[in-house]
Amino acid sequence: MKNILSNDPSPYLQQHKNNPVHWQTWNRESLNQAKTEKKPILLSIGYASCHWCHVMAHESFEDQTTADLMNKYFVNIKVDREERPDIDFIFQSSFQLFNQSGGGWPLTMFLDENGVPFMGGTYFPKHERHGLPAFKTVLQRVFDVYSQQRNKIIEQKKLIIENLNLKKTSVIGQEIEPILENIINNLDKNNGGFKGAPKFPTFYVFDTLIYFYNKSKKKEYLKPVELLLKKICSKGIYDHVEGGISRYATDENWLIPHFEKMLYDNVQFISLMAKYFKISSDKYFERKIKQSYHFLMNNFISKDSGLLGSAFDADSDGIEGKYYVYKYDEIKDIKDINKFFDVKPQGNWEGQIILEELKEPNKKVIEDLFTIRQKRRKPFFDNKTQLDHNCIWISSLITLHSVFPQENYLTVAENFFEIIEKKYLKNKVFHSYSQDLAFIDDYAFLIQCLLDLSDSTMNSKYRILAKKYCDEVIDKFYVSEKKIFQKNDNSNNDIFIKPIDISDNTTANANSIMLINFIRLGFVREAKELSESLYGYLNIYKNYMTSSLKALDFYKQVNIGKKCGPDGCEIN
Repeated sequence: MKNILSNDPSPYLQQHKNNPVHWQTWNRESLNQAKTEKKPILLSIGYASCHWCHVMAHESFEDQTTADLMNKYFVNIKVDREERPDIDFIFQSSFQLFNQSGGGWPLTMFLDENGVPFMGGTYFPKHERHGLPAFKTVLQRVFDVYSQQRNKIIEQKKLIIENLNLKKTSVIGQEIEPILENIINNLDKNNGGFKGAPKFPTFYVFDTLIYFYNKSKKKEYLKPVELLLKKICSKGIYDHVEGGISRYATDENWLIPHFEKMLYDNVQFISLMAKYFKISSDKYFERKIKQSYHFLMNNFISKDSGLLGSAFDADSDGIEGKYYVYKYDEIKDIKDINKFFDVKPQGNWEGQIILEELKEPNKKVIEDLFTIRQKRRKPFFDNKTQLDHNCIWISSLITLHSVFPQENYLTVAENFFEIIEKKYLKNKVFHSYSQDLAFIDDYAFLIQCLLDLSDSTMNSKYRILAKKYCDEVIDKFYVSEKKIFQKNDNSNNDIFIKPIDISDNTTANANSIMLINFIRLGFVREAKELSESLYGYLNIYKNYMTSSLKALDFYKQVNIGKKCGPDGCEIN
C-alpha cells in the first residue's frame, strides 16, 4: 500500500501527498480493504485553510515514526470536508455523540472495519500537553482496544445508528415567534452575536431576524442585526485594509480573529449587510459592502474557472495572522492613524496590532496600510470551487441589485450563472471536482439562485431550470419514509447511515431552503409534506433550526394568502 493522494485534485489532499502515511481516499475500494484485512480505519477530516490541520500534519503526519504506527495498525483515509460534507456531517455527529461536546477540524475518528465509528477526537499533539495525550499513545491504545474487543465494537453498530438517527414528534403548527424570542434572549446584548467565545457570525440567524422584522416591523428583531454588523465591521474580525471577514473571533469582543477567510462567510456577510442597508440606508455599511464585494471579486476568483474559490489560509510563512497584523513601528508614522485605529506600542495581540476601528478611516490611511501589507507573502488560497457557495453568491448579488439597482450587480450575477451552467450543469449537477458527487445543498442553493434570477430578470429560462432541478432533487435526495431530504444521493450512499441533517451549520440548512423553493415554485403537496416534517423535528431540535423558523413562517403566511418574498411578507 502507498499514499495515493497525488491523484486527487483537492488542494487539501494535495497538501498531504508527500506524507509517509499511506493515505487513501474515501471510496468503496478503501472501505473494502479494511474489511478484507480486518483492520480499523483512521479517518482524518480537514480542509486546506485549517490552521490546526496544518499543525497536526507537521507534527504527526510528516513524522516517519508516527506514520509507521498508522500504516501498521490502520487503513488511513483522508477526507476534504468541503468535497464530502456528507461524511463530515456524519462523523462530526458521531464525535458529538461519543464526547458530548462540539467537534471541529482536524477531525480524527477511529472506525471499525465496516466504517462505523467507535472512538474519536480532533487535534492530538505529537507530545502530551494541555491534558491531551500524545498522538502515538492514542494510536497504540486504540489499536489495543480494537484488537481485544473487536467483536464487541462491531456489534455496537445498531446502537450507534439508533443514537444518530434524528427523532421527531407528530405535533405540527406550533407558534414560531416564541422560539425566536428564546434565541434573541441567548444573544450578547453588548457585543452582538451569541454569548461567549469563540464567536461565530452565524449569519443565517440574523437573516431570519431580518425576515421577521420585515414582516412585523418589531424593533427587537432588527436591533440584534444592527449590533452584530456594527461590531463585526469595526472589530478585528473585519479586514479594514482589504475588506471581508475572518471565519470567527477567538474572544467575545470580535477583536482577535482566527485569520482564515471563508467564501461561505463572506457571501452571507455581504448579503446581510445589503438587507440591513435596505432598511437603514446607513452609508457606513454601503462602504463596507462595496469594500467586501471588491475584495471577493479581486481575490477569490479561481483562475481555472472564473468562479469563486473556497478560502484563504490563516497562516503566511507558517505563522498565523502574519499577513494581517502590524508591528507598532511599521505604522506609527502613518498620518492620523491613532484617530482611526487603536494603535499602542504594546499592541493588542502577542505584542502586535490587530486593527480595531475607532472611526471610519480615510482612503490615504488604508492605502498606506495596504502598501505595507503588499510586501508580505499572501496566505495560501484554496481555489477549489463549490457549486452551493457560488450559488449563494449569485443570490447575494441579486440582493445587492435590489438595493443598488444603478450598479451592475445583476449583470455580474448572470455572468456567474453562465459560468456555473457551463462548468456544473452541462451533463449533470455536481458539487466540486468529482462529477459523481452532488449534495442537497448544491441543489437547494442552485434552485434558490435560479428563482432569484427569475424574479429579477423576468427571464423564463431560470424558472424552467428551477423546476427541472426541483424534480431532480426530489428523485435523488428525498427520503420518502421520513419526508425529509438527506445530504447525499440516496442511490449512492457509501456511509453506514443515511446522512439526514435538519440543523443549520455554516449556512442555512438545505431542507429549510428547499421548503421556500417549493413554495416559490408552487409545489404545493411537496411543501405541505416537508413543512409538517420540519415541524416534527422542530419540537426536539428547535435550537439548531433557526432558518427553518423563517421557512415555516413563510409557508404559513403564503398559505393564508399574504404576499411574501424571501425577505419578508406584507404587513396588515
